[in-house]
Amino acid sequence: MQITYNRCMQIEDLRSLLSLADYGQVTDAAAMLRVSQPTLSRLLARAENELGTRLFERSADGVHPNPYGEVVLAAARDITSRYDQLRGDLAELLDPDTGTVRLAFVDSIATSLIPGILHEFRREAPRVRVALRQEPGHEILRDLASGLSELAFTSPRPPGPYGWLPLQRQRLVLVVPAGHRLAARRRVRLDEIADEDFVTVSRGPGFRTLLDELLQAEGVLPRISFESADLATIEGLVGVGLGVSILPEQLIGASSTVGVALAAAGAERVIGLTWRTDRSLSPAAARFLEFLGQHGPFGYDHPAGHSGAEPEAAP
Repeated sequence: MQITYNRCMQIEDLRSLLSLADYGQVTDAAAMLRVSQPTLSRLLARAENELGTRLFERSADGVHPNPYGEVVLAAARDITSRYDQLRGDLAELLDPDTGTVRLAFVDSIATSLIPGILHEFRREAPRVRVALRQEPGHEILRDLASGLSELAFTSPRPPGPYGWLPLQRQRLVLVVPAGHRLAARRRVRLDEIADEDFVTVSRGPGFRTLLDELLQAEGVLPRISFESADLATIEGLVGVGLGVSILPEQLIGASSTVGVALAAAGAERVIGLTWRTDRSLSPAAARFLEFLGQHGPFGYDHPAGHSGAEPEAAP
């Protein structure tokens, strides 16, 4: 049997075949579809010509699918059902009231900035779903580039085609165990820890780069004893006396540690929301960005010189 392809059937053609099978009469099916009887008859003839076989048997009491027609109708039900599901899924995703925000964030803000923001956003947009990915900074940039995530909370602002909305300025402090020789100090210079064992994050973009630049600016080459990807783990290692570290002030105290202010310029990190500027955001993601821009830093201090949370496009 040879199948010829002159005109590919459309989704609505499949729906018409299903209606014809349901009604069993060309006249009744045509009336339901709001087309003329000859139009429906021509559609059936085209479908049979395209598929290379009769699909319906004509008789005095109407038309009935033959075994070949049953196969086609089963496929038509599956195709139209999947298509309707596709349309529904896309409509939901593209609806700013019911879509999905694909949001990544760095590990170290999992218990500070993220919960408060999501709580406030849920109050404003209760039907929007937020799909979260918690991961290191370099993986966040990879996922933004691939489209797996649309928005991300990270630090510092990434170079390249990225927008930036600063949300929280975190002061960096020297973290020492209780009883350490520097624990009672109000402020320390970075050169005072040059001989200390230093616990820090693994090399790579993000927080480690920020620390390296901070230490290099003061001429300090730290003696690294341990590295960890998790800032909370670093704080714990300091707490049991395995070295000192530099961490955001918000992380201090969980493991009997003490934070001491640093006498160094730039001893801070800014957490912000970033996104690719070379592609459009989904309606739900755009709504989330607009929400943050309007409602500000949720009780956290604005960055210096920044009186309101306004998105910045990449230069």
